[in-house]
Amino acid sequence: MGSQRARLMARKSLDDVRRDQAEHGLRRSLGPVQLTMLGIGCIVGAGVYVMSGTAAANYAGPAVILSFVIAGIACGFTALCYAELSSTLPVSGSSYTYAYTALGEVFAWGLAWLLMLEYGLAGSALAAGFAGFLTSLLGDFRIVLPAGIVTPFVQTTVTAHGTAFSVGGGVNLIAVAGLLLFAGVLVRGITHSATVNAVLVFIKLAVLIGFVIIGWQHVNPSNWQPFIPTNQGGFAYGVPGIFRAASVLFFAYLGFETVSTAALEARNPRRDLPIGILSALVICTILYILVARVMTGLVPYTALNVPDPVAIAVDAVRWPAMGILIKVGALTGLSSVLLVNTYGQSRICFAMATDGLLPRFFSAMHPRFQTPWKGTLFVAAVSALAAAMLPISILGDLVSLGTALAFSMVALSVIWLRSTHPELERPFRVPFGGVRVGRVWLGAVPVLALVFCLLTVAPVLIDIADKAATGQPIPLVILVCYIAFGAVLYASYGYRRSRLGLALSASAVRASAGDTDWAAPRTSDETSP
Repeated sequence: MGSQRARLMARKSLDDVRRDQAEHGLRRSLGPVQLTMLGIGCIVGAGVYVMSGTAAANYAGPAVILSFVIAGIACGFTALCYAELSSTLPVSGSSYTYAYTALGEVFAWGLAWLLMLEYGLAGSALAAGFAGFLTSLLGDFRIVLPAGIVTPFVQTTVTAHGTAFSVGGGVNLIAVAGLLLFAGVLVRGITHSATVNAVLVFIKLAVLIGFVIIGWQHVNPSNWQPFIPTNQGGFAYGVPGIFRAASVLFFAYLGFETVSTAALEARNPRRDLPIGILSALVICTILYILVARVMTGLVPYTALNVPDPVAIAVDAVRWPAMGILIKVGALTGLSSVLLVNTYGQSRICFAMATDGLLPRFFSAMHPRFQTPWKGTLFVAAVSALAAAMLPISILGDLVSLGTALAFSMVALSVIWLRSTHPELERPFRVPFGGVRVGRVWLGAVPVLALVFCLLTVAPVLIDIADKAATGQPIPLVILVCYIAFGAVLYASYGYRRSRLGLALSASAVRASAGDTDWAAPRTSDETSP
């Protein structure tokens, strides 16, 4: 029993991490500007174009601005943790690899499984938003798409008792097409993809900045009153509504994590990754707050519970051309996020396959483009299936849950590495210091990251439980089934095929045979001071 526990808790040694860094076979072509654009490309998307309206109309009202601030602060503390880890361990796999090195294989698998849920359903939610804006834009030109190809199989309706789920007859094929299109772009290679992403980021930033400048001149201050609407029970407005809205908006900040997944393709990862992570987060948080302020000032917040809230807000300016421009900007924005999100998910799978925890199928490199093309197409296909079947409200909550749990693992990884490996070179260190309690280092930043992640994810868990108790179990069923399938997959494949596990088993066999010439693989515990 003890040996099995030791096997589950085995950590990837720092030597193995450095070896993977040197032998990955990917092209180092990304600098700090491209990494920042990569982050902005993933951050500015559904959070501002789609989910901001739902958050304001159903939960926070004009105080959705505070929700963006809370979510931004939570992500800011986590971003500082990512910046330290990515400068110390500049490897593919992001928080998955950090957890493998710091906490052990079983934690790394659990985190990676959550990351795939996070990235996969985020891609599905983004594709659903993409389909909604495309349908609206085509409608402006009197091109009407059949409802059966732009609505998901499971749909949501708002009742006097809250949100209810129902089964419809549609399948969102437009969302499917969008995901597969951008997976094809990624297969062509990261340099090509980064160029496409830079163009899309420039367009969507220009459109949003234009919306802020023009819209600010037409705001009606009375729409901001009351700033915090009176609580109507549960998470409907008031302070609870502000935190619930923050949990809705949390997944929109996923982009800075995607920057860290590009470690093996960054030219100078120790310097450039912290720059890319922090720059993208700061720029996007400021932009989110400005857009939310203008949007809630142009129309009453109760009118924003629509798939295209920014377009509804700009209609108050009474400039039809601006509405079309906003929809074009939304499509480019969601396109860039789809591109970067699918990129991040495929690189997590690449890292896991390299470690033997997933089949080699996910790390198979294209002979011409040098990209993990099979894994990229597979994860895009799975996300496409979810986008075709599930509404954006379910997708958003599950993404927020996975994001918060993954961020918590990152904060714990910083604490563990500082506690056990204080000698490591850290080009970037989290600020504000920390204290040692026995052998454990407790830093202000990682502890605050844990606290804010808990505050953000708690409303999601409560809401999922309440829905299940009132006869709406779909989100809980999806979550439980996903976790159960992951446990079975690890037990039947990952545990048996793990590269680290096979090395430990081989070493044990040699030791029992009395071979004194073998060198046992070193785990992180063995290199601890």
